[in-house]
Formats: sequence, C-alpha cells, structure tokens
Amino acid sequence: MLQGKTALVTGSTSGIGLGMALALAKQGAKVMLNGFGDVDGAIAQVRATGAEVAYHGADMSKPAEIEAMMRECSAKLGGPDILVNNAGIQHVATVEDFPVERWDAIIAINLSSAFHTMRLALPAMKQRGWGRVINIASAHGLVASAGKSAYVAAKHGIVGLTKASALECATSGVTVNAICPGWVLTPLVQKQIDARAAAAGIPVAEAERALLGEKQPSLRFTTPEQLAELAVFLCSAAAGNVLGVAWAMDGGWTAQ
Repeated sequence: MLQGKTALVTGSTSGIGLGMALALAKQGAKVMLNGFGDVDGAIAQVRATGAEVAYHGADMSKPAEIEAMMRECSAKLGGPDILVNNAGIQHVATVEDFPVERWDAIIAINLSSAFHTMRLALPAMKQRGWGRVINIASAHGLVASAGKSAYVAAKHGIVGLTKASALECATSGVTVNAICPGWVLTPLVQKQIDARAAAAGIPVAEAERALLGEKQPSLRFTTPEQLAELAVFLCSAAAGNVLGVAWAMDGGWTAQ
C-alpha cells in the first residue's frame, strides 16, 4: 500500500514508535528511525521486513538536530511522505514542585519537536499533493491527571496543533491527525508497574491491574500493534478525508 513512500517516525527504537515503524515498513514504506536505546535492534527488526531503513539520533529537544535529521531523511530515503511524531518523555510532580528544567524538556520534546518536524515536512508534502502527519498524543491530550501538568499541557497542545494544521492542509492532499492512546505496556509503563509493585509489596500482576483499574475500564492494555494498525489506516486512501481528528484508543478511559 505504501510502496514508494518514506516514513519518518520519531522516538522509534522501542514501544509505540517501533510498532509504528514496523507496521509502515510491512506496508512497503522506507523508514527513518530516531531515538535512543537499542538502536541496532530496532534497525534489525525493521530491516527484517524487507524495508529500506535509515537512522538519525537527533535529540528532539534541539531544533538544529531536528533540521539535520529532516535533511538526512530527504537525502537518504526521500520524503518524508509520512511523519509520525511519537517522541516523548514524562515527569510526575505537582505544579509547585515541578522542576523548571523538566517542564522545559517535556514541552520541547513532547510538543515543540512536532512543530519543528511539521514545519519542515509540510511544504514538500503540499507540493507533492500527498502526505500524512500522525501525531501521537495521549488520553492526556483529552483529559487530565494530577501530577502530570507538563505532559498534559504538551499533549493538549499536540491535539490543538493537529487541528490547526489539518485546517491549513485541508485542500492540499495532506492529512494531519492525532492518535490518543491510554495505557500501553511500553518499557516506560512497565517501570511504573514494577515500582508500584515494589513500593506496595504486591505481585507485579496485581500492580498492573491496579494501574489499569484507575483509568482504563477495559482492564486491558492497548498494544503498539493496535495503534500501528490505526496509523496504517490513516495513511490509506480510505482515510483521505479524515482531518484533524484526535482518535482515542484507550479502553474507555475518555468515555467516562
């Protein structure tokens, strides 16, 4: 379905981003990976699909590095025709206790980085008359939780950025949409579960159920593979008139 297209996925060496990269590669897209962690492992997994793959280690808090990544993507693979803004970090504290440098980092990586990739990618997408921007927001882009002010602010901002840019692109053949996951069992979330189990002296399975029970009525994690299939749909011709949507895949979290 995506032969001849290039996808750039930020924060794609594990978790949701890697799931997105793999699904798009299986549809025939060339893929530019980005992120930290097990870079070689991520490259190997995407390459195993038969896709052409490249990697750039841009720090998504630094506009100059984002610009270098976008240039390298275009030079090595072409495009990008598909842009998935997934990079993100988290910190939990009350507003009055929130470290200023952590606030700045979360806004930079979770929100401003998407602005920078989009401002650089959209002109060529519009010129070609086809493009797909998929911003990975969160249930926290639609509702809030205490202690997560920076993350909630950034994810609400991502939803707003998605809507505004979708309107700007409405007649261009380029679509811009957001996906809003609830709890996904990524390495980051697994750490939260393990910490909860250790602090409470309870089994990991019990801590997992307690975490889900607080927010997610299905009591099941959304998987990176499920999110990636939604991204594949948003890249399809069937989704050509889906514009500015914040699509929740959250086990009922935001239905409450």
